[in-house]
Amino acid sequence: MDILVRQAKKHDKDAFSQLMKLHTPSMYKIAKAILKNDEDTADAIQETALTCWEKIGTLKKDKYFKTWLIRILINHCNQIYRQRSRMISEVVLPEAGSAEDSYSAVEWKEFLQCLDEKYRTVTILYYVEGFKIRDIAKILYIN
Repeated sequence: MDILVRQAKKHDKDAFSQLMKLHTPSMYKIAKAILKNDEDTADAIQETALTCWEKIGTLKKDKYFKTWLIRILINHCNQIYRQRSRMISEVVLPEAGSAEDSYSAVEWKEFLQCLDEKYRTVTILYYVEGFKIRDIAKILYIN
């Protein structure tokens, strides 16, 4: 992974594309937990990829690429969330559950829905993405 990051820092499009493909599932889970909307989630991931490509030279330590990427993603999600909350709310129909959803997955989604946004983000980063508490604190700019 460090090799891909070094190549991406030299603006190697293929290496950067591979990095994005590796991290897209994680990015989707985090953005979806914050935004709860596929369209906004896709926008956040797209904006994150663009920002990372433009700012990859500012990454100081290659081993912290994922932490850096997730921090940028969360910032974009928060920006989209703030913009959306300013807009006039529309009636939103709940998504129909698929037969594929297991009982535990439904419980997990309900649990996440009950949490405040800041706790939901921390929970996703810790339990789903496996970040250490120290890394989560850096990503979210908290102690």
